[in-house]
Amino acid sequence: MERKKVRVLIGKPGLDGHDRGAKVVAAGLRDAGFEVIYTGLHRTAEEIVEAAVQEDVDVVGLSILSGAHMTLVPKIARLLKERGLDDVLILLGGVIPLDDVLKLKEMRVVDEVFLPGTEISQIVRFIKENLKR
Repeated sequence: MERKKVRVLIGKPGLDGHDRGAKVVAAGLRDAGFEVIYTGLHRTAEEIVEAAVQEDVDVVGLSILSGAHMTLVPKIARLLKERGLDDVLILLGGVIPLDDVLKLKEMRVVDEVFLPGTEISQIVRFIKENLKR
């Protein structure tokens, strides 16, 4: 039997202690009908991946403001793949320099990057149009 609701995990990897944006996105996705799991602050890459496995998610959304995105995102993508979750959409949000957005996409470690000011409807549309299940 196929699950009806799309499951999204919102993770805050690393030392970044600001989660207002992540909580706004989580609430917006929940209001759009998705099932949302929020990991809380200061999670390791391993904790986020383990939560994604345990929760059987369709989407992993990462929120990073600390500048560690070029290290953390590739590591999380690699760990997801190692755990057999290569069909999960990986989204990134936060203050990400445009050059790094291009590099992350070229590296194929993210499916999309959403910068500050992105409307929730854009994220919802992207998930619905690109879901890999």
